[in-house]
Amino acid sequence: MKASRYVVMGVAAVAAILLAFLVRGMIAGNGAQEAKATVEKAPAVATARVLIATRELKAGTRLSEGDLTWQEWPVTSLNPAYIVDGGMPAGAPGTEGAAPAKDGEKAKGEVEEKVADVTQAVADKIAPSPTKEAYVGGVAREDILANEPIIDAKIVRADEGGFMAVMLQPGMRALAVPVSVDNTAGGFILPGDRVDILVTHQTPSASGRGTVDTVQPVLRNIRVLAIDQAVSTDKDKQSVIGATATLEVSPTDGQVVTLAKASGTLSLMLRSYADAQGPSGAVTMVPTGGAEGDQPVRVYRNGQATEVTVSR
Repeated sequence: MKASRYVVMGVAAVAAILLAFLVRGMIAGNGAQEAKATVEKAPAVATARVLIATRELKAGTRLSEGDLTWQEWPVTSLNPAYIVDGGMPAGAPGTEGAAPAKDGEKAKGEVEEKVADVTQAVADKIAPSPTKEAYVGGVAREDILANEPIIDAKIVRADEGGFMAVMLQPGMRALAVPVSVDNTAGGFILPGDRVDILVTHQTPSASGRGTVDTVQPVLRNIRVLAIDQAVSTDKDKQSVIGATATLEVSPTDGQVVTLAKASGTLSLMLRSYADAQGPSGAVTMVPTGGAEGDQPVRVYRNGQATEVTVSR
C-alpha cells in the first residue's frame, strides 16, 4: 500500500509540473501576441486629389495655369463642394448610404448600385468630372486664400454665364456697338485689343448746298471685351468678323458713345500695344459736326470739288 501511494504522489507531481509549464507557455504566448499588435502600423488614410489655389487670389483675378494645383486630401474630410480629380470618391462625406442593408435587401441594393454605376458612366460621358483645365481662364468671384480648396461658388468659368460681369473693372460698364469689317480694321480687332472710336455723320455745307461728311473722334484707348459672343480668340484664328463689339467704358463715356451712335456711323481704330498705357476716355463730350470753329475745306480732285469739314 505504501508503494502504490508513492506512485500516485509521483504521478500527481509530474502532472502538476507539466500543467505549470503549459500555463506558463500560454501566458508567454499571449504576451508576445499583444506586444506584436502594439508595433503594427496604423492603417493608411484614404486620400483624393483636391483642386486648390497656389496663391492668394483677389476677386476679379483671372486664373492661370500656375494659380491652381492638385493636393492630396483625406477622403473623410472632403466637402461635397470641393473639386475632386475624377469625381467624389465613395466613403466621402455626403456619399455614405443608409444603415447596412439586411440580408433580404442585399440583392436589391446590389442591383441599384449597378444601375447607379451605369448612370454615372453615362453622365461622365455627357458632362465629365471637372478638370483643372476647365477653370484656367476663369475669374475669381470672391477672394480665395492660398492653399484654399477651389469651389464653384467662388469661380466664374469662361464657359459659364456671368463671365462678362466679372471681366469688367470696378466702376466700368459693358456697351455693345454695331460694327462691320469695314470699320473694325478688316476684322483684325480682337477681344482684349485697345481702340479709338470715331463717328462719321453728315452736316450742312458752309455754302448751304447739300451736306458734307464729318469725322470726329469720340473715345480713345478703349478696351474691347468681346466680338459678338467671343470673349477670346482661337490660336488658329488671326481675325474675328462680327456684327457687334462689346466695349468697356465708364458710365459717362457710355452716354457719349450712345449719342455718337445715334448721330452717325461708328468706326474703331486699332491702337498699338505700346499705346495701351496712354490716357483713356472721351475726346469730345458732345460728338456733333459743323460746330462753331469747324472750317470747311474744298478739295479739288480730277476737276471735281468736294467739301470736307475740319475740326480745330
